[in-house]
Amino acid sequence: LGNADAHYKLAAMYYLGRGVEKDKGKEILHLEEAAIDGHPKARYFLGNEEWENGNYERAVKHWIIAATQGEDKSIKILMLAFKDG
Repeated sequence: LGNADAHYKLAAMYYLGRGVEKDKGKEILHLEEAAIDGHPKARYFLGNEEWENGNYERAVKHWIIAATQGEDKSIKILMLAFKDG
């Protein structure tokens, strides 16, 4: 997960504005790269991003993938999403 971790950390830097200017586009780009490389937390946060943008089916797909990779937060959020309909 070397590349995945690096992309995830870059996404966090762009999200927080640590050492770089905050940049949502670059944050998402690095989350996507990390997720493609198998980073479960990146996949979870992409799901959150999709949910906030009203892309509920895409969000659920990200969370399911993250859950199968062992991301516990994804399991919990899936339970809430399906409970609320």
